Amino acid sequence: MKIEDAVREYHIQIEIIDGKSPKTVQSYLSDLNKYCAFMKDKGINEIEEIGTESVEDFIYSLEEEYASNSLNRIKVTIRNFHRFLNFRYDLKDPTIHLHVVKGEKRLPVYATVSEVESLMATFNDEDPEDLLGHAVLETIYGLGLRVSECCGLLLNQVNLDDRFVKILGKGNKERIIPIPEKTAYYMREYFVKARPIFQKKNSRHFFINKFGRNIYPVYVENVLNEHATQAGIKKHLSPHKLRHSYATHLLEGGADLRVIQELLGHSDISTTEIYTHVANAHLKSAYNQFFPLANSAIDKKKK
Repeated sequence: MKIEDAVREYHIQIEIIDGKSPKTVQSYLSDLNKYCAFMKDKGINEIEEIGTESVEDFIYSLEEEYASNSLNRIKVTIRNFHRFLNFRYDLKDPTIHLHVVKGEKRLPVYATVSEVESLMATFNDEDPEDLLGHAVLETIYGLGLRVSECCGLLLNQVNLDDRFVKILGKGNKERIIPIPEKTAYYMREYFVKARPIFQKKNSRHFFINKFGRNIYPVYVENVLNEHATQAGIKKHLSPHKLRHSYATHLLEGGADLRVIQELLGHSDISTTEIYTHVANAHLKSAYNQFFPLANSAIDKKKK
């Protein structure tokens, strides 16, 4: 089988059948294009010609150019590619002994409750544009949405009377998220006071800008950066970090991990478990700060 034909087959698998996100598909294909180019430079055009030594040569050629995390990602891509071919076409797997080092999971950066309150207090809700930005950030934080889910929110997905939204997330998985009372208030304020001013023609999107068009992630990032600076928040916040904040504050408030998984739309509980590390780190920090014996030296009786 030609290498490029194998890549096309795998592309169909991950995009159409597995339903992976466009960003993930693009990342996989970028790695595989490098892999294919390397093999062709070595005169290898058929998948069956790729051996363990060729795979090792490819990885070795990248070691000076890529950091360990990026190199591990490429290894995983190549390994999954060959596992697919082995399963589908019974082709030998030259990556069977490829060693992938699992890096330590980095704890997600999140805003504290007081930082979120300071951030939201910077908006002038008498200004329709400020009210839009305020409602958008309240929605991302109050519902734990991905920024793409917030920007793509349609009118028929939002029920402000019964306070819930329907979200079609990754892999076309639908989830229903309750809207907190405070968030519902700002969403309603925007919808009643600002949206009619912005509307130039009928739009299916819940959030539209002053030109009557739906908003985009870059708009959300700009609003967040501007108002985080106004609030004096030193850490770098992003829309996704507001989502992290939502999950962390839920866990700290006593929510069950499975409930958080459903609200976030995670298909795998292991993705949600990272927040237990955040909560544990917060607990340890509070213990060390407030418990009088946490850092005290042991008194030894003099003999």
